[in-house]
Amino acid sequence: MRNCRGCDGKNTESPYLKSGLSDEVKKKTLKHPCYNKEAHDNARIHLPVAPKCNIKCKFCNRKFDCQNESRPGVTSNLLTPEKALEAFDYYSEQVDNLTVMGIAGPGDALANFEKTKKTIELIKSKYPEVAICLSTNGLMLPTYARELKELGITHLTVTINAVDPDVGEQVYDNIYYKGKLIKGRDAAEILMHNQLEGLSLLKNMDIMCKVNIVAIKGINDGHVKDIVEKVETLGVTFTNIMSLIPVKGTDFENHEKLTEEELKEIRKSCESIVTQMYHCRQCRADAVGRLGEDKDLKKRKIG
Repeated sequence: MRNCRGCDGKNTESPYLKSGLSDEVKKKTLKHPCYNKEAHDNARIHLPVAPKCNIKCKFCNRKFDCQNESRPGVTSNLLTPEKALEAFDYYSEQVDNLTVMGIAGPGDALANFEKTKKTIELIKSKYPEVAICLSTNGLMLPTYARELKELGITHLTVTINAVDPDVGEQVYDNIYYKGKLIKGRDAAEILMHNQLEGLSLLKNMDIMCKVNIVAIKGINDGHVKDIVEKVETLGVTFTNIMSLIPVKGTDFENHEKLTEEELKEIRKSCESIVTQMYHCRQCRADAVGRLGEDKDLKKRKIG
């Protein structure tokens, strides 16, 4: 792997290190471009090993994939854990300062736990210094929280779009949980309970947690502050409030997006509660490189 020329570990005043984390997690955070805006010279790779999803958001459609499109849930290829290791091997030689391996879909990392686990084990055995990062909807977080710690996860993102089932019912269509398809308000209630319980379990496990929130105009944008206040009590280091990306074939495909000014106001209203993240690029499930400077998707050798 090429030498890191990014963060040198001296920036101990970073606001992202305010929580009581171990020196190892702090060191890896300083080199994590998604968790530390100062680590802009560092790169990450998202390995698309998790195709299945166990919830249906009303704004999500994974059937569409344009190679020039950048949004969560999109990938041009699916990898086995073994192919994922090959991809990491390749890019560790091609990309400077590749300090993070993440699994962000295209489905949910914990809905594909065996593939996720195997991928992590393979990467960790060969690249122990790399930060391991997961993104999840949180439905299975209580089930796997302790195992995630044992696997060496250092950074975890949970997407939480409501902490009120009445709001959640407008965001989520259904969940698949314990062998059953559950719809409507019941689905939202179970999902929210598991998300919050999972974060509570992780609170003292030396894993840096952030919460992503998709703000949907007229649906949950007025509820975002409630979400931030709730997750702050569960040890979340910061939140990443993003605007809805309307996607064809979904309930919200023609929905009006928040303006930049509206989004800025929501973030500003939450700054005094939890540190806010402003540099997110809402990356693909197969992103490679520095934030905003991904390798050309048409030339990738992933898979």
